[in-house]
Amino acid sequence: MGPNQGFGGTLWMIFLFTIFASGSGENDRNFKMCGTWRHGNRKLNLAHDLKRGCSTITISANESSLSIHGQITAQCQNSSVIELGPSPEARERPFCVYWEPLLDHVWVEVNGKNHTLCWSSGLQGNCCTNLSHGSNKGTATYGILNATQQDDIISYQIQPAYGFFGNMINCKNEFCNEASQESGDKVNMIEETVMRSKVLGNVVLPCALSTVVEMEEGFQGYIPLPAPRGVPPQMIPSVHLPSCLKPPEKKKVKVVCTYFKNSTLFQWSSKEDPVIRILEDVVGITVENEIITNLTEPIRIGFHHSVIPTSHSRKCVSWDTKKDPAEVTWKKEGCETIQKGAEDTECRCNHLTYFAILVQLEPRPVRHLEALTVITSIGCAASTLSCVVIMIFLNKQRREMNPSTAVHRGLAMALFLLSSLFFLTGIVANVGGNKACWVFGAALHYALLSSFSWMSIEGLHAFLLVYVVFRPSPSPYVWNLVGFGLPAVPVIVLLAIGKVYGLKEVVSSDDVNKPYLMCWMDVSPDSVGLLAHYFINLTFLAVVVISGLIMLFLVQRKIQNRDEWRKNKVAFISIWGLSCLFGTSWGLEFLDFGQLSEFILFLFCILNSLQGFFLMLRFYILDRMRKQSGSSLDGSSSTASSTRQHMLQE
Repeated sequence: MGPNQGFGGTLWMIFLFTIFASGSGENDRNFKMCGTWRHGNRKLNLAHDLKRGCSTITISANESSLSIHGQITAQCQNSSVIELGPSPEARERPFCVYWEPLLDHVWVEVNGKNHTLCWSSGLQGNCCTNLSHGSNKGTATYGILNATQQDDIISYQIQPAYGFFGNMINCKNEFCNEASQESGDKVNMIEETVMRSKVLGNVVLPCALSTVVEMEEGFQGYIPLPAPRGVPPQMIPSVHLPSCLKPPEKKKVKVVCTYFKNSTLFQWSSKEDPVIRILEDVVGITVENEIITNLTEPIRIGFHHSVIPTSHSRKCVSWDTKKDPAEVTWKKEGCETIQKGAEDTECRCNHLTYFAILVQLEPRPVRHLEALTVITSIGCAASTLSCVVIMIFLNKQRREMNPSTAVHRGLAMALFLLSSLFFLTGIVANVGGNKACWVFGAALHYALLSSFSWMSIEGLHAFLLVYVVFRPSPSPYVWNLVGFGLPAVPVIVLLAIGKVYGLKEVVSSDDVNKPYLMCWMDVSPDSVGLLAHYFINLTFLAVVVISGLIMLFLVQRKIQNRDEWRKNKVAFISIWGLSCLFGTSWGLEFLDFGQLSEFILFLFCILNSLQGFFLMLRFYILDRMRKQSGSSLDGSSSTASSTRQHMLQE
């Protein structure tokens, strides 16, 4: 190697060393220095001399002793020698020195065994941290080799000692800044640190205030939370812990209750609704070394807040830490909301995490919900009774040669099921709750899809009667298979998937705190139920409406030149009756927008809840007209002409 190459190689080594040295200076708040201690064949010991202050710490090693001495602690002063036993044959021992300035905690791990030099004494305000590596002390036969700081290499050579210089900072502020940068999956680092501080009572941080208690056998009651400066004591949340919170196999456990006056540590993800926000107060509860779920008695957290208008809904929510860290967010499951006034809300939850109140800023409830509920209930009751009358009437008129009766009967049975279930859904939801709604919601969904199927069958059957006169109609078994069998398929699939059917709340604009409960699908954002609603319900509905409108047009075109059609009463009854059969009134669902949305909503509820009643009325009027003309309702004719003529009435 030439002179220039040797000089260049030396410069390159100096450059690399400078990078490593400067990298070790950019340390975390906590300190970690590791290496391999090369020693002689003697009894070994760990010597330390730690004093209060913030200047330097020296970590050195020789033939028989590993030493740590300096001034970096806030409260701890300790000087002693710990015997490590005889020297192993390998003459080398790995070790690490750890320093947590916030807790004033120093310990050394030698050959896999921990030795505590300074025990935690609470959370420190000002502390010595950001330890930077100074100059090396030369090489030696015994000492420290392969030294690293924060896992960055310092030197591969054997050095007798390493010195580090510290800076005094406000550790609590630095810790809160670090926690705010790790919001979401790392927000529980505050409670974990408080738990490790070995302190009982109140712990004050700039970003949170904690109370640490020990639960013993039979302990239960309210835990007082410390009040931030300037906040009245009556505005501090209250926390009641049940006795079942303590695992039965333990004599006592440590519980940390943390109060966050500012909810900025808990941010929404990008998918969340801008019209919903979290109130400022957040309460976190943690049990030492335990994951608590499905409590037999709930935790009760009382929030005292500013007045929430009745037009704004509120829900108790908990911070979901089980999902992907990038997706952690608030969830409503596992908490019950008890509203105790405009300024007080109690959350009863069966698990431990962080709890808060979610408020909907821009109300999006249903206007005139009470009136719509009354109209729908009366309409469904009338339709239920009407469908019973229709089925009795059709059974009396049953004739094997007329396939129309089987189709009409199938529609009447489906509408009977839909109307009766919808009439009872509110009662089942209030009495049976979510468990009953799991089955009842699936039954209601099946009844809706079955009704849509039979409406489509009515349209297809009308088309066959008018345009395919000389071809026999499909067997009633085929119609029953399509009308009652096909809708069962998507319902069974959704039941197998799970978490689709359950309790649904419909919020009223008059008072959002008293929603109408019903059994239906979970159509919350990103849910399976919402996808099923769009791909199944709206698809069935679109088929019904489009096929119904097409058939109305085709039938009107086919019979508009007949003498009977020119009579206004017959024309009106025919179009109105066929509309009931084909379900075209359900198409109002697609017109529910703009300034006429309220009118459309009322019209939708009136027409569709009374669909069974309108069908009964249609059969009654046409039967009376036929009797007056000397014919029967389901009379058959051997000629194509009379079959087409009966389309006015069938």
